[in-house]
Amino acid sequence: MSVDDKLKSLNITLPKLDPPVAAFVPFVRTGNLLFISGHIAKKDGKPWTGKLGADLTTAEGKQAAQSIAIDLLATLQAAVNDLDNIRRIVKLLVLVNSAPTFIEQHLVANGASELFIEVFGREYGAHARSAFGVAQIPLGSCVEIELIAEVL
Repeated sequence: MSVDDKLKSLNITLPKLDPPVAAFVPFVRTGNLLFISGHIAKKDGKPWTGKLGADLTTAEGKQAAQSIAIDLLATLQAAVNDLDNIRRIVKLLVLVNSAPTFIEQHLVANGASELFIEVFGREYGAHARSAFGVAQIPLGSCVEIELIAEVL
């Protein structure tokens, strides 16, 4: 099954790529590696704000991470034109806007990780990952994720 067919079966429509709001590009390719700049969580087109463990639950953070994964897929598609040209998801870096006592950053990150595995299959979607609690993310967003992928 193609990646597009898999997305359709999951009722996922990829959004249009937003232009960067600062001095960077959305992606850079070097050799067979594609580096995707950090994407923040959005809800209703605006930054999804709040701190995990204070304003938001782990389940809400996981939803935010999954929504970022969909945005990352749109950026991947813009970079390679066809998501079947993604050989594998290599690494995610997940930053979680966290209250000092919040310790479930890894569970928030699962929202993105699980979607990539579902879309690309375990062989190509499973990846290395780091998840960190941070004091703040741009625009007050609750989660930010950057991605490295191997391309054909």
